[in-house]
Amino acid sequence: MRLPQARLDQVLDRFREIEARMGAATDGTEIVRLSKEHAELRPVAEAVIAVQKVLAEKPELEAMAADPDPDISELARDELERLDARLPEMEREVALLLAPRDKDENASAILEVRAGTGGDEAALFAGDLFRMYQRYAASQGWRVEIDSVSEGEMGGYKEIVASITGDGVFGRLKFESGVHRVQRVPETEAQGRIHTSAATVAVLPEVEDVDIVINDADLRIDTYRSSGAGGQHVNKTDSAVRITHLPTGVVVTSSEKSQHENRRKAMKNLKAKLYDMQREALDTARADARKSQVGSGDRSERIRTYNFPQGRVTDHRINLTLYNLAKVMEGEALDDVIKPLIAEDQAARLSALEDEFN
Repeated sequence: MRLPQARLDQVLDRFREIEARMGAATDGTEIVRLSKEHAELRPVAEAVIAVQKVLAEKPELEAMAADPDPDISELARDELERLDARLPEMEREVALLLAPRDKDENASAILEVRAGTGGDEAALFAGDLFRMYQRYAASQGWRVEIDSVSEGEMGGYKEIVASITGDGVFGRLKFESGVHRVQRVPETEAQGRIHTSAATVAVLPEVEDVDIVINDADLRIDTYRSSGAGGQHVNKTDSAVRITHLPTGVVVTSSEKSQHENRRKAMKNLKAKLYDMQREALDTARADARKSQVGSGDRSERIRTYNFPQGRVTDHRINLTLYNLAKVMEGEALDDVIKPLIAEDQAARLSALEDEFN
């Protein structure tokens, strides 16, 4: 994709302007804001400069390719061929960096997994999904911290909420939001019949304090006794925290041992939920322009089926079917599903950029 030179110049001008302002800024808030924009623009500016360098080299190489000395002309032609092979991919990289992009791409994330239809089997499947994401997170070098959990009677989870901290977590996992369906023979099924059950997954960007403001007057904070595996502390201490955001009715809980830590985690999750509501409202407003996007963001949408008897996993949004279910559930091959989703989203973003320039 050949991008307009004016757009490339605009990026470089803004990047240089920010660098100059950072050198002169004395206000702490402005320095933070400029540093954030500088970090976002730097990869784009570096990619643009690399493309411009290649384009600047070509005329000189073309002149050398016409040199009567065969050694010089052959070397120049070889270098031209190499540059011509690299240039389209370099320009595509610039286009992707310039294409409309989720500003929360690099954020950490809140992961929520809940049992859906299917009773005990749904809770067991929710547990399997959460372990899949745990193992995948470990393979990416991310840190997983459980914020609240409600265990199923036969194992697994009725609901589990965790923070996943690392670079690019939300951008990697955001397409996991939706209904995940499983087809398998439950351990409790004496007749060997295949059952279908489901779990819902929500992935929310973890937001910084500057992203959303919550008024204390809008909150009702309750403490109560944790329920869990047992033990004196669980039974006797009102350490669990429930926070209700009165204007929206959003409720979050945290049920670890420390009441102070529970308040911190619950407030963090509340901010993520309120921020996600803002994102969803914007997504709805832009729905007509986003029909080609991979996920609609509707968490009632069935996005994936895990068929254990056939060892098959199918992502319905991009009609992707793989026969490595065991490795996917281990987290080892989850990228085999995630990467095609990201590629599809990138294609949609590039298409939107082309429409902008046409």
